[in-house]
Amino acid sequence: QYQTNISRESNRTTTNNTATTESAFEVRVKRISQAHSTVKNYTIGSLAVGFIPFPLVDMAARTGIQLKMVHSLAGEYDIPFSRNIVKPLIASLLGNIIVTTTIMPLASIIKIIPVVGQVSGFVSVVTLSGATTYAMGKVFIEHFESGGTFLNFDPEKVRSHFQELFEEGKQFVATQQSK
Repeated sequence: QYQTNISRESNRTTTNNTATTESAFEVRVKRISQAHSTVKNYTIGSLAVGFIPFPLVDMAARTGIQLKMVHSLAGEYDIPFSRNIVKPLIASLLGNIIVTTTIMPLASIIKIIPVVGQVSGFVSVVTLSGATTYAMGKVFIEHFESGGTFLNFDPEKVRSHFQELFEEGKQFVATQQSK
C-alpha cells in the first residue's frame, strides 16, 4: 500500500507540473500575442503622424508614440519603466539607422514645398515612422522575452537585427497602406 500511495502522489505531482507548464506556456503565448498586437496598433498610429503638416512636429509626435509603445510593452512584461532611461535608448537605437537620422528630418522639412513637397514628404515620413516604430517594438519584445530589462539593453548589439526589422516594418506599412 505504501508503494501505491507513492505512485499516486508521483502521478499527482507530474500532473500538477504538466498543468503548471502548460499554464505558463499559455500565459507566455498570450503575452507575446498581446505584445505583437500592441506593436501593430502603435505602428498603425504612427502612420498618422506622417500626415501632420508641420515640419519637425511630426518627428516629435512620432517620438512620443514610440515612447508610449515601449512603456506599454514594459507594462506587459512587468519591466520597470523610466522615461529618463528609455529616451536615450530609443535615440541610440534610431541613431543606428542612417536612413532615419538623415532622411527623416529632410522628409519632414520637404513638406514646406507646396504640393510636390507635401505629397513626397507625407509618403516618406509615413513609411519611415511606421517602419521605425515596428522595428523598435519588435526589438523590445525580443529583448523582454529573453529576460532583458532596460538596464541591460544594448542598442549596439541589436543594430543589424533592428535594420532587418526596419525592412520588415516597411513591408508591414505597405500592406497597411494598401488596405
